[in-house]
Amino acid sequence: MLFERGIDPLDDEAAAGTRRAAWPSRARVAEYARAADAAVADAIATADVDRADSPVLRGGLALYSILEHEAMHHETLLYMLHQLPYEQKRAPAGDEFAPAVAAASGGDDRVEASASVAARASRTVRIPAGVATLGADPAQVRFGWDNEFPLHRVPVAAFTIDVHDVTNGDYLEFVEAGGYALPEYWDADAWTWRARHGAQHPAFWLRRDGAWHWRGLLAPRPLPLAVPVYVSYAEASAYARWKRKRLPTEAEYHRAAYGTPDGGERRYPWGDEPPDPSRGLFDLRAFDPVAVGSFPAGASAFGVHDLVGNGWEWTSTPFAGFAGFTPSAAYPGYSADFFDGRHFVMKGASPATATPLIRRSWRNWFQPHYPYPYAAFRLVHE
Repeated sequence: MLFERGIDPLDDEAAAGTRRAAWPSRARVAEYARAADAAVADAIATADVDRADSPVLRGGLALYSILEHEAMHHETLLYMLHQLPYEQKRAPAGDEFAPAVAAASGGDDRVEASASVAARASRTVRIPAGVATLGADPAQVRFGWDNEFPLHRVPVAAFTIDVHDVTNGDYLEFVEAGGYALPEYWDADAWTWRARHGAQHPAFWLRRDGAWHWRGLLAPRPLPLAVPVYVSYAEASAYARWKRKRLPTEAEYHRAAYGTPDGGERRYPWGDEPPDPSRGLFDLRAFDPVAVGSFPAGASAFGVHDLVGNGWEWTSTPFAGFAGFTPSAAYPGYSADFFDGRHFVMKGASPATATPLIRRSWRNWFQPHYPYPYAAFRLVHE
């Protein structure tokens, strides 16, 4: 019960309600973790994990839930580790992640940024009116979370969307224009949050010796201008208002990502082939994002880049169940606990997202004021 979910408080005051005066010793926690791991491993190896007479076990529901949830928390654990002081972290032996970053970004993305970030910011594509398929058919997928069902189709009007995510270089213009001090670009709740926490820039930025730096997982570096900016929903929305644009809806993301000019739809933005390292940055091949447009093989049929990998994508759609939603028998509160109008859908994947989670129906979500996810965004132009 001590380690059961108690996350996602609305604010510091709400979080204080679960504060403890004391915690078990490190040794006791480690002992519990070893016992829990052993019990789960034994169940996987020896128990009957797929039983038609049990809603929890039918189709391996509980086992798939455990395995995917584990992969999901590898990423959310990194959100916490990312914010720790550098002196409290150790780099992996051999720095095996460095080659993936260099290969994906084509070298020093700060040099690339100086020549192309302005051109990238102005590139858009027109998505014609059509139908977006959201959700999944349980008969067609091995596993999905309850918020992914049922499958349904949504008509989407024509819209224009950015080819690339908003970059650090783009967002820097907003910061230097005083965007964090201008309440007209923030809704009331967002402005209160910004003022209470003294936010003046994204949580992944640092100001050192008069210059901006990127708060990398293992070390800071000069701010890479061509890399997607990671911000909260509140910050993304404020930037969109400043640009007199808006965030895409979940259905618009689907049209841009999976639709085709002939009216069809793809399994992934690039086609029906399974994800591989040429399509985007995911599956922990690097700890930090790389320059936008680094994976042209992952572009959608409409030519929109980086829809999967390099950063989740904020949408303006509040997280809620689709019509006909039924809570998971294995984890009834997984989604329904967050159908409160205070969470927004994110799509795609980040550098830390496991490959099995990269499916069209997958939905992620966070509160608008939570600044720590690996979450990027792009703009829609009416």
